[in-house]
Amino acid sequence: MAEVLLFHHAQGLTSGVRVFAEALRAAGHTVHVPDLYEGRVFDDLADGVAHAQETGFGSLVERGRAAAEGLPAELVYAGFSLGVLPAQSLAQTRPGAKGALLFHSCVPVTEFGDGWPQGVPVQIHGMEGDESFVEEGDIDAARALVESAPDAELFVYPGKEHLFADSSLPSYTEEAAALLTQRVLAFLDAQR
Repeated sequence: MAEVLLFHHAQGLTSGVRVFAEALRAAGHTVHVPDLYEGRVFDDLADGVAHAQETGFGSLVERGRAAAEGLPAELVYAGFSLGVLPAQSLAQTRPGAKGALLFHSCVPVTEFGDGWPQGVPVQIHGMEGDESFVEEGDIDAARALVESAPDAELFVYPGKEHLFADSSLPSYTEEAAALLTQRVLAFLDAQR
């Protein structure tokens, strides 16, 4: 089974992120879920984003790198929205990556190097009407990644919610989240 390092979104390590990790564990995968916010959880996305800005995005990426230390190199890196930053950074720069799962976000691959590493499969998931995903350029970065990497897939779901896969938030969309989970489990099964 796969070993996954899963990073939370801007609202922190919510119960919905923990539930998602448990679903992967129930399928037999090992999942590590570090808390980049040191226990802070925010009810409002704007408050969480403000905290991330105050902490510094670079600092959060470094906390993600620190969370990977001591773990095997052969990990699948996964992240919800803000958590895509450390997940994508590690997938692109830490040798041995088995894959990447980018939920609700994607940054240009040039942010962390010259391109996507050969042989590292990646899935990107987002909603077609999500302002953060579409209007802030994440979907364009995702499409560029898919064009440049043969093992890259982009899944676009109907709807406009940003954090649709976090069952603890009002933005949760059960049908889309179930399909995302199904696709993620198939991806992880292929990375054994």
